[in-house]
Amino acid sequence: MNKSNKTDEQWRAELSEEQFYVCRQKGTERAFSGKYHDCKEAGTYVCSCCNEPLFDSNTKFDSGSGWPSFYQPLNEEVVEEEHDHSHGMQRIEVHCKKCGAHLGHVFSDGPQPTGLRYCINSISLELIKQ
Repeated sequence: MNKSNKTDEQWRAELSEEQFYVCRQKGTERAFSGKYHDCKEAGTYVCSCCNEPLFDSNTKFDSGSGWPSFYQPLNEEVVEEEHDHSHGMQRIEVHCKKCGAHLGHVFSDGPQPTGLRYCINSISLELIKQ
């Protein structure tokens, strides 16, 4: 997988202001405001910056958090994890391995079979419907 080498200026030209804030500056959309937090449609969720397939709708669940939640990515090669100590919290950030877009965070309070909850910003995703 080739990592994207785009500059901030190139990303700003391609993304909306909100996408740039969340995906490139590690922002967060407001809870319950994203288009996929309550979506039940079948398909594959891809990175909104580079179209890399990230999550399958079969692994999506209602966490009650206000963000789309998944118990696993399509495979371990599509997301990277990084310790996030911002805002006085201890969290694990997840980002797209292909382009580095900030997706959200992963927590260990999800359902089986993984016990994980990938809490993802809707603006970081696009749904390719089945």
